[in-house]
Amino acid sequence: MSVLAPENRQARPAPEPGAASMWLSDGWTVTKRNLTKLKRSPDMLVFAVLQPIMFVLLFSQIYGGSIQVQGTDYTQYLMAGIFAQTVIFGSTFSGSAMAQDLKDGIIDRFRTLPMSSSAVLVGRTNSDLVLNGISMLIMMATGFVVGWRVNAPFSSFLAGIGLLLLFSYAFSWVMALLGMSVKSPEVINNASFMILFPLTFISNAFVQSQTLPAPLEAFANWNPVSALVQAARELFGNVGSVPTPDAWPMQNAVPTVLIGAILMLLIFVPLCIRKFASISSR
Repeated sequence: MSVLAPENRQARPAPEPGAASMWLSDGWTVTKRNLTKLKRSPDMLVFAVLQPIMFVLLFSQIYGGSIQVQGTDYTQYLMAGIFAQTVIFGSTFSGSAMAQDLKDGIIDRFRTLPMSSSAVLVGRTNSDLVLNGISMLIMMATGFVVGWRVNAPFSSFLAGIGLLLLFSYAFSWVMALLGMSVKSPEVINNASFMILFPLTFISNAFVQSQTLPAPLEAFANWNPVSALVQAARELFGNVGSVPTPDAWPMQNAVPTVLIGAILMLLIFVPLCIRKFASISSR
């Protein structure tokens, strides 16, 4: 067998990266860009962290003595509601950031680069997921200080965290679409709070839905935020002997959250990509 001389060998060209690997690389690049921007704006991170701490202390130490929950201590009942409220409010960063990038012309710069357009959206929602994860850790530490405890196996505890973050990630795509639909970043705050306040406060996050007037009780029992809170309470072992409302979402909280998160991703990810493409083509 003859061996080719080194000078006669033909160098094989390096394989072209696949579309999937390029998409992942683009998404990771935009994610790093957003996290770096967050690092350079510590005031945003500080306020994102201080808000959940404020809510934990406000409801547990000030209102906790006045609110009675049948079957458990109010602090144990409260924390799942605080977790759900914080990750949902944290999802609004996707909307406000997209609106701000459109105003500043950042999207026009991305449009000139050889990259996947959807990577901009993926990077935006990924960075908000990281921010929500940091907020969760700080909230849990604050909860332990005021007396909150996990009364469930470690695997169930991790499942609860994962469920909260999954819902927040799916909801980030809803807010991203809203951010691309408004005309200015100033509008997104008012628009998002008009959606989030009824969802979070007309729920079982802070009080039992059974204590609400009948129309609001019905709304709360079928509110997806109530299902998220109920699922978190069950997975963290904070239900105690609190009676569960006789409504399908409350009786099947974990499946309800999973179905809701999957539906939000299936609906709003394509809508966001289509909206972003229409903006980029202008």
